[in-house]
Amino acid sequence: MRGTQYKPYLEHFRIAAGLAEGRYRGASFNDGDFYKWMEAVCLLQAVDKDHVWDQRLNEIIRVIGKAQRSDGYLHTPVLIANRNGDDSVQPFGDRFNFEMYNMGHLMTAACVHHQVTGKDSLLRIAQRAADFLDDAYRNPTPEQAGHAICPSHYMGLLDLYRTTGEARYLDLAKRLVKMRDLTVDGGDDNQDRMPFTQQTEAVGHAVRATYLYAGIADLYAEIGDDALWSSLEKIWQNVVHQKMYITGGCGALHDGASPDGSKNQREITRVHQAFGRNYQLPNTTAHNETCANIGNVLWNWRMFLANGESKHIDVLELALYNSILLGVDLDGTNFFYTNPLRRSDTAPVALRWAGGRKPFVTSFCCPPNLARTIAGVGLYAYGKSDDTVWVNLYGSNTLDTHLTNSGHVRIEQATDYPWDGHIQITIAECQNQPVCLKLRIPGWATKTTLKIDGVPTKTTIKSESYVSLKRVWSPGTVIELDFAMPARLIESHPLVEETRNHVAVKRGPIVYCLESVDLPDDTSLADLRVPEDVELIPRFEPELLDGVTVLEGELSLKQSGQWRNQLYREFNPTPSSPVAVQLIPYFVWANRGKSEMSVWLPLD
Repeated sequence: MRGTQYKPYLEHFRIAAGLAEGRYRGASFNDGDFYKWMEAVCLLQAVDKDHVWDQRLNEIIRVIGKAQRSDGYLHTPVLIANRNGDDSVQPFGDRFNFEMYNMGHLMTAACVHHQVTGKDSLLRIAQRAADFLDDAYRNPTPEQAGHAICPSHYMGLLDLYRTTGEARYLDLAKRLVKMRDLTVDGGDDNQDRMPFTQQTEAVGHAVRATYLYAGIADLYAEIGDDALWSSLEKIWQNVVHQKMYITGGCGALHDGASPDGSKNQREITRVHQAFGRNYQLPNTTAHNETCANIGNVLWNWRMFLANGESKHIDVLELALYNSILLGVDLDGTNFFYTNPLRRSDTAPVALRWAGGRKPFVTSFCCPPNLARTIAGVGLYAYGKSDDTVWVNLYGSNTLDTHLTNSGHVRIEQATDYPWDGHIQITIAECQNQPVCLKLRIPGWATKTTLKIDGVPTKTTIKSESYVSLKRVWSPGTVIELDFAMPARLIESHPLVEETRNHVAVKRGPIVYCLESVDLPDDTSLADLRVPEDVELIPRFEPELLDGVTVLEGELSLKQSGQWRNQLYREFNPTPSSPVAVQLIPYFVWANRGKSEMSVWLPLD
């Protein structure tokens, strides 16, 4: 939270409310960034109640309420312009004003605030904003359809529906999703070149895309429209098997054209921060915006809620531990906007947001999104139904919950996961009723053992699934899971041209990288190769990078020499020599000063 700098955006609401003077400064989506920050504060309040922050939230909500128009409209760039005498700026006058996006994050933050505090002060503001949208989009037009950019409002409206029980918010969500089909001259950057139910692959701006898919998965869970689910499933398969990075990152391109190479050139449009072609996964120039990686989590969580399949939690966990944690440094004050898989001092192009983490970037959407995601990670740890608890994520924690058919249940986890594959789950309290525990067996877990009170079970265990244990439990029962966690060399599909004859290293859910800080002097990262029979030994380093497991081993050093002004040259075999190295988790690189880094390394 220290690095999320909320005060400049609070000032916008003060100006819009007439409590201060000034003009709007910043991106048009900064209201939404502020709501995300508020959501993060609320989620932290749920874990550790702080009276000072509670009072501060009360004061902020009063300012927001005073800024809101009587008809429910709330978007400070427009409100400030009007207050300063510029009546030419009107609601929905510019589709890139992100009004719907901002209001969607308001709705979600308001629901979280209500759930945590029991108060309805922010909820009433969000309801008035939703009611404004309900009136404004009563009979949607093709022109209005273009205002669905980065649609957080689908998720926001579903949050409102579930929190209040008022069906009009579900109806509005259905109407706004259907409205997308009215779009004229749409494009792939906003995923509106064709109706959603005709889409089969992920295209365009990766944040807008993953927010769209998350919102529609949310809607599907309520209305069960098979056409929506069919497209979601096809797009999910496309992302996971052809367009997602090994880190769970999404969005290969800084800039591009889509559909690239289409015979119908009239349908080609510019895209940015976007998914590329199938298997187009560059490393140095990878965009992988932090918000897109968070969108991948939001989407997969909602897919899991709809079908209960562990593959979605596998992707969620992959993104959380790798491409999301990477977005902030260990001090919590500097942030990555983009998350490449390789950094070189001799990068072939100048890129936006290149270099190390920064305390502030003008597009400040990622830091508060990170804050709310990390603060709310416990929301993904478990799922439940009438008599079942899904154990999704492993980590030392306590679950205290009530099941409709099985009553009160208290579960305690003790583990050093993800550094260690041993997990102990204790049934601390339960009723004399059957409870089904579903324990996730990750897709990477090829060797797993399971014991109950020290006795191995005969239950069939399969990776990428849940193992079900249903019985009347006795308090004090101990379940032990052991996942083997060898360091593994991973290769990519041969159509990923940039990483042919390269390998990456994973151990458990953690992706590793080689950082130049850990190399001997005068050793270039580009000259290192991975022997096919390399042995990588895990070792926990409590004093390194706040405590991480490193992988130690020997790589091969082959000096490549100077290229000078050459594009091609004759190949000359060179001898190799062993070099002792350590690999670190990808998410902690760039915490020790300027450095080079690579996830993918060539084979020797």
